[in-house]
Amino acid sequence: MLSAPRLQIAGELTGPGAVVIEGGRIAAVLDHVPPASQDHLALGYGVLGPGLVDLQVNGFAGHDLVEADAAGWDEVRRALPVTGVTSFLPTYVTAPLTALLPAADRAAAAGAREVPGGARVVGVHLEGPFLSPRWGGAHGAEGRRDPDPEAVARVITQGNVTMITMAPELTGATAAIARLREAGVLVSLGHSDANAECVGAAVDAGARMVTHVFNAMRPLHHRDPALAGVALADERLAVGLICDGHHVAELMCRLVFQATPDRVVLVTDATAAAAMPAGRYRLGGHDVVADTAGHPPRRADGTIAGSALTLDQAVRNAVSYGLDPGAALQAASGTPARLLGRDDIGQLRAGGRADLVWWSDDLRPQRIWLDGQQQPDAGTRIAAAAGPEAGAGAGAS
Repeated sequence: MLSAPRLQIAGELTGPGAVVIEGGRIAAVLDHVPPASQDHLALGYGVLGPGLVDLQVNGFAGHDLVEADAAGWDEVRRALPVTGVTSFLPTYVTAPLTALLPAADRAAAAGAREVPGGARVVGVHLEGPFLSPRWGGAHGAEGRRDPDPEAVARVITQGNVTMITMAPELTGATAAIARLREAGVLVSLGHSDANAECVGAAVDAGARMVTHVFNAMRPLHHRDPALAGVALADERLAVGLICDGHHVAELMCRLVFQATPDRVVLVTDATAAAAMPAGRYRLGGHDVVADTAGHPPRRADGTIAGSALTLDQAVRNAVSYGLDPGAALQAASGTPARLLGRDDIGQLRAGGRADLVWWSDDLRPQRIWLDGQQQPDAGTRIAAAAGPEAGAGAGAS
């Protein structure tokens, strides 16, 4: 049994309370603290909450997931829980389907391996290849295509794709979104030049998220709201946000929080540069350079290429920008889990997996539990991984 002054229940911090664990699952969530016993661990401060869920991880801790071997995958899975992430979607940037679909198979195989202390792989996010040629961002042009029925059928048949980012203005996109939605794939809109009418049709067809709002899409304009405007206004859409102070300016992050307080999904778009010093890294098989630790890497032409953000830092940044701590934690746990249709992760509920994080008062991970097992070296790894604070603020790209 774990007790704490505060528990993260959905988007609120309540307490005191306790979580009862049996067989790797949450047996009960109590709104009081029972008398201490031998199996009772008192947490004298902070917050006890569910593990974080990151829907956009291209790489981490020096490894690009496109190129990582089995050992590299295992290192990524062991490194992520240090930042509070216990479940994640490996994410692949645009490439031909002949490369992307085998990569999804490798991700499934990596996730199926028993890795003590490793975050769980809960599917695959294809960030492409169905993207606008005008708003490719750091994505290469090779492999970009329209979502024709044959290509969509290949994605669905592959079976390991859980989420896909698509530009809704492409030929065949509305039908593709409906087909993917019916197959249980989460469709997120992004890398798009669509107008608001086109976006509305995509949402009607079943799209339910926006990939890294404001980045790699037609800019928000008061007479042309485009994808970003619909994201802020349409309550059917969750809004992915890279809250690192570089991809989106602090003021615009505040606007997102105010407009969509219960729809924000904090994501990292992390690359191999995350949790690493400045240097040269890889993203989707291409070189990128992070010239400052914690700052997003860039391609040779200066284009931002993913991030060096960790999800716990995104939560702290969001709180520093004015978001309520409970809402910030929810945006990185329960909201993304709900989008995936998962009720066993991302929340404190009876029957859910006992993937837990004990946070300090300033929202730094102190202890980690995976399937109810406290990770014995987590404190040491957390101390070793403590790096520069991302989010000092820079212009959005």
